[in-house]
Amino acid sequence: MAGKFEVYKDAGGKFRFRLKASNGQIIASGEAYETKASAMNGVASVQKNAPGATIDDQT
Repeated sequence: MAGKFEVYKDAGGKFRFRLKASNGQIIASGEAYETKASAMNGVASVQKNAPGATIDDQT
């Protein structure tokens, strides 16, 4: 099973998303959004931009 995005409302009523690995571990999470549409745009942005992301090792 591939990872999945979950869109949910937090305790304050804001929309958020998280990316879970196939083992259920949360590997990324988004900021708080006022609308579900904005959260979905955040998901789309990660889906579009992350595949070719490089690693910036700042250690």
